[in-house]
Amino acid sequence: MPGGPINTGSHPKLLWPGVHATWGQVYAEHKPEYTDLYDWDDSEQAYEEDLQVSGFGLASVKPEGEAGTYDSELQGILTRYVPTPYSLGYIVTHEELKDNLYDAVANRRAKANAFSINQTIENICAFLYNNGFVTTYFVAGDNQALFSTGHTQVTGGTFSNALSPAADLAETSLEDISIQIMGVQTDRGLFFSAMPESLHIHRNNWFNANRILKSVLQPGGSNNDINVLHATNAFPKGIKLNHYFTNPGAWFVRTNVPNGMTAFWRERPELKVDNDFDTKNAKALCYFRLSVGITDPRGAYGSNGP
Repeated sequence: MPGGPINTGSHPKLLWPGVHATWGQVYAEHKPEYTDLYDWDDSEQAYEEDLQVSGFGLASVKPEGEAGTYDSELQGILTRYVPTPYSLGYIVTHEELKDNLYDAVANRRAKANAFSINQTIENICAFLYNNGFVTTYFVAGDNQALFSTGHTQVTGGTFSNALSPAADLAETSLEDISIQIMGVQTDRGLFFSAMPESLHIHRNNWFNANRILKSVLQPGGSNNDINVLHATNAFPKGIKLNHYFTNPGAWFVRTNVPNGMTAFWRERPELKVDNDFDTKNAKALCYFRLSVGITDPRGAYGSNGP
């Protein structure tokens, strides 16, 4: 919640000798996890747009002496990425700066601010996955949920990037969603080389996911059957744990299909400091703008648990 300036009354103990350490501002951070959820690019304009253009269909038989068959490209979904601004900072009174005996401790405020900024970015990026099975907060370019069994095609019909029926993370459900990915077609009904690449999970599935994908033999069984997911390296980019996923039963697969989960930095996080002339208060503010979304739903698949 917004707060006022940090003054001599905010933590009076720091004005007296004898304080050994302060705690609660900064903890050890996880390695950035949001970078695994999207393909990242920089934006240099007010918004970015991705436009779908269909390819051609199958060739047809040309009878002798008759004209060949011609096809045309079709314009499809237009996806727009509009950057959202975020900021977080703090104000410190001139008196507090002068009277605080612990300059090193006071300097931790910048680190604490950065800690909160990083957490904000993680939550922004996980939000689409956490709400990916409903249209309450986000819709894909075809007005469907991020993970839906009814994504529309420019030529008519639908396709799915959600496991149906939804299932817990298991060897069989990973095989099922891999088969679903490998069978996906273009909007003109053509097969292409779509493959799973990475598995994204809630922390509750961390050990389960490793048992499933890293066992040499079939996990949980008494037979000596090979673990085909492991043997075929079905997920070459591995398991990606995300601490910001909120549904323990949901899990997701990113594929090699281009223009799937996409994010743009319009302005990367930058901390700037200044002083207020009238009050002599010191101000520090971090500001950034980014946009996240999906262009081609074939780039990510998901299961919402049973």
